[in-house]
Amino acid sequence: MNFAWAQTNSSVSSINLGAWHAIISANLVVQIVLLALVCLSVVCWAIIFAKRKQLSAMQNANLPFEDAFWKANSMDDIYENLKNHPESGLANVFRAGYLELRKIADSNLAEPNLETTRPLLNGMDNLQRALNKAIDIEVDLVESRLNWLATTGSTGPFIGLFGTVWGIMSSFQKIGATGSASLAVVAPGLSEALIATAVGLLAAIPATVAYNYFISEIKKYELRLNNFSADFLNIAKRNFFR
Repeated sequence: MNFAWAQTNSSVSSINLGAWHAIISANLVVQIVLLALVCLSVVCWAIIFAKRKQLSAMQNANLPFEDAFWKANSMDDIYENLKNHPESGLANVFRAGYLELRKIADSNLAEPNLETTRPLLNGMDNLQRALNKAIDIEVDLVESRLNWLATTGSTGPFIGLFGTVWGIMSSFQKIGATGSASLAVVAPGLSEALIATAVGLLAAIPATVAYNYFISEIKKYELRLNNFSADFLNIAKRNFFR
């Protein structure tokens, strides 16, 4: 009786439940699921690092342009120095507004002003639409590829769950084929199943956290663009429009 118990204990201890062994011994479907999750995770981390670098560069570029904007004597001076701020979103919004002002001044919406050399303009709505369009372009630029993070965050656990279900099904098939429910039969399938769940969560959690962080930062960035647009409109209305 004691001999039989010792033999069973020896067979249990010989089972390899290591993560790597479970992965390489998993069936093809589970391995494909794991590979898909790893690929999604790699893409997401690449997007996270690239997006963080992009936002940091744009925010740092906006500071010197905003300072130059409020210190400038005229809009013409600011426009001539835009080449010094190639990464600034505020500079791009200013460019769109300035060019629209030039178009309005050159069109039949301009009327001569007898008191000053500046014409009196109509078409404030045109200027506002041009600024709004420039803001939309800037926001769309920083939001690009974030859909990968959202997709991974929402589908990663379910993809891992699919691998889990498949691994459990594999375990039950082995039980049916061998007629035994011993740990040696059940453990490999359960191990690969749990690994699929874990990898799904490891892919989804960073993607979700990063997505929420970037959305928050982009909202702040959009608010800054809108505030600058409002300042630009106020300056233009005071100096150029009737």
